[in-house]
Amino acid sequence: MARPRIGGTSSDVAIAGGGQIGLALGLAVRRSAPNLTVTLIDATPPGAADRVGRASTITAGSRRLMERLGVWRQIATEAQPVTAMVVTDSRTNDAVRPVFLTFDTGIETSDAVAHLVPDGVVVRALRRAAEASGVRFRSDAVSDFSVEEGRVTVRTGGAKFGARLLVAADGADSRLRALAGIDTVGWSYGQSGIVTTVAHARAHGGRAEEHFLPGGPFAILPLKPTEDGANRSSLVWTEPADVAERLVAGDRLSFHAELERRFGHRLGSLRVIDPPRAFPLRLAIARAFVSERLALVGDAAHVIHPLAGQGLNLGYRDVAALAETIVEAGRLGLDIGALSVLERYQRWRRADTVGMALVTDGLNRLFSNDNPGLRILRDVGLGLVDRLPQVKRLFIGEAAGEAGEPPRLLRGEAI
Repeated sequence: MARPRIGGTSSDVAIAGGGQIGLALGLAVRRSAPNLTVTLIDATPPGAADRVGRASTITAGSRRLMERLGVWRQIATEAQPVTAMVVTDSRTNDAVRPVFLTFDTGIETSDAVAHLVPDGVVVRALRRAAEASGVRFRSDAVSDFSVEEGRVTVRTGGAKFGARLLVAADGADSRLRALAGIDTVGWSYGQSGIVTTVAHARAHGGRAEEHFLPGGPFAILPLKPTEDGANRSSLVWTEPADVAERLVAGDRLSFHAELERRFGHRLGSLRVIDPPRAFPLRLAIARAFVSERLALVGDAAHVIHPLAGQGLNLGYRDVAALAETIVEAGRLGLDIGALSVLERYQRWRRADTVGMALVTDGLNRLFSNDNPGLRILRDVGLGLVDRLPQVKRLFIGEAAGEAGEPPRLLRGEAI
């Protein structure tokens, strides 16, 4: 099929959104099918991810995808492997937090189940590789699009060009999803996630901690030490929305005092490195992941609670599934933007997404309270899981992105 041409510009795949998911998809398509042209549209200046101060949990499946795309070697220099994880359930003022569940990540595979990497490191590596692979970049934003026979017309800041497929990788408040008239199903949690980075006196040893507290989960995620040897961890701290806003907006001494109450003293004295930011938490699943000549990926398709660190990795699963769908359809001579082709991607991703959303939603509801009866029930359940290696292997396999039949890129295989 001939590529659509409008105003002298054409592309096979147009991707709106230049974050990790959009970059990874563009790179995956170009590496797997160099005959397909890819245009990535994003008005965000390069380097913006460096200023956010957030870190990404990269599971084993997502790491294999990055290895196959040729970017993991650059990322690995800043990646901290998670060697163990502990789960506690306590009240904020408890002097001792009993450990009810421990995961040794070597139980499933010799490779780490996950790595922690600063967002900016991942984005820079993906962008460099995408540019080298021939992905075209437009510093602009999609203002509108229309679907015609055999093509989609994409409008950006007064200009327009044609594509066979448009991909929405433009985040939780996706403009493209709204323009397509695709609603979401979900609800607000009435919670916000506080994100920051702290330095601490003692080494973390690669151990991640998830403390379930009445206000919400408090996750301590290990980062690689700085060049001068400073020990660091990334925090994802959940509180009721009004409490979170008050903590972030308050004075630094009050914030530090509340931080120490939750963090504990196992790693010694603390120092906040990045200014804390609060993000509202919600569940939102798109009613459809595709329409004619449009596919949703990443947060544009699904937003889940961050307590398991799986939101971004669901997006990488989208990348692997959609890239495989596009590339294989192209090799068969099919129209890569046709709804009959895109429905394969939707079937592939929908059950996994809904399942993970239900798990994270249920865990948050079960643990984000101080109900005595529920506390006994969940602590007994955690203790039982801790004594059943086979069940723990299932949890680790799911967390690593190894459950079910993952797409080829997540298995480290070429499409």
